[in-house]
Amino acid sequence: MDASSCLGTKLVKCLLQRGYTVHASLQNYGESSLFLDELECDDDDDKMKKLKIFKSDPFDYHSIVDALKGCCALFYSFEPPHDHSTYDEYIGEVEVRAAHNVLEACAQTDTIEKVVFTSSATAIIWGHHENDQNSASMLLDERHWSDINVCRKFKLWHALSKTLAEKTAWALAMDRGVNMVSVNAGLLMGPDLTIKNPYLKGAAEMYEDGVFVTVDLDFLVEAHICVYEQISTYGRYLCFNHIINQTEDAVKLANILSPLPSSPQSMESDTRIIQERISNKKLNKLMVECQPQINGKSRGMLMKVST
Repeated sequence: MDASSCLGTKLVKCLLQRGYTVHASLQNYGESSLFLDELECDDDDDKMKKLKIFKSDPFDYHSIVDALKGCCALFYSFEPPHDHSTYDEYIGEVEVRAAHNVLEACAQTDTIEKVVFTSSATAIIWGHHENDQNSASMLLDERHWSDINVCRKFKLWHALSKTLAEKTAWALAMDRGVNMVSVNAGLLMGPDLTIKNPYLKGAAEMYEDGVFVTVDLDFLVEAHICVYEQISTYGRYLCFNHIINQTEDAVKLANILSPLPSSPQSMESDTRIIQERISNKKLNKLMVECQPQINGKSRGMLMKVST
C-alpha cells in the first residue's frame, strides 16, 4: 500500500495525469514531502487538488478503512517494514496478515468496485519439476501456483510470501464477494534494483528453467491501469516484457547488479538460448485491447482510487 515505492509513485503520477482523484497512502507519513518531489507536482498544480495523502499501516485496519473512504478501487502492493527489509519466514507471516487486513477493509467499503493486487511471478514458477514428470515441456502461466513445500525446503522466502499472501487475498475476495484481479510481476527493472533483491534467490535455476522474467516500470504501470480500467478483466495476469534466456542478457543483468571488469570466459563460450517455459499471452492480449485508451488517455472520468 506504500505509494512512496518505485511502483507506487509512478502509478500515482500516471493516475493523476489521467484525471483520477487519488488517495495515496504512505507507511511513513514523514516522507510525504519527498513523495511530492518524486511526483514533480507544484502546490498550485491542478493535479495536486486531486491528490490526498494518508498515513496508512497495513497492520492497522482502521487506517486502511480511512484511506479507502470514497474510493472505487484499490491498487495494493506490499512493502516490507523499514525495520525488517529482508525477506525471511517471518516476513511471510507479516505479508499474509497485511493482505488479509487490506482485503477485509475493501470488503467493508461499499464504494470499492475493484482491487488490483500486485503479486509476483515467483508465486507461479517454483516447484513444478518436483510435481510433474513432464515439467520440461510444461508452459507456465497464470493457472500455475508455486509449491509452498518446495519454497520452504529451499528457503525461497520471497516466493513463499507472495504465494501465501496472494492465496489469502483470493480466498477472502471470493468469500466476501470482492472483485479482485492480480498482477504477477517479473523482476522489476527499476532504479532501486540491487543484488539484494529477494526475487533473485534462485536466479540460476530460473535461468536454466527458462522462467527468469523481468518487467520494465512503465510496462508494469500500464498493465496495472489496464487491468483496472477494463471491465472484463478477471483472475491473475502474469506480467513481464523480457525473458533472460541467453548469456548476453544474463551478463547485462549481472553488470547492473554488480559490475564486473570482464565476463567470465565460461559465460562467453555459452551460446545456448534457453527455451522459454513461461507465457504472458493473457496480459498481452489485454494490453493490445487497452493500447488506444492508454495512448489516447480517453478515460477522463474523475474517480477515486487508493494506492
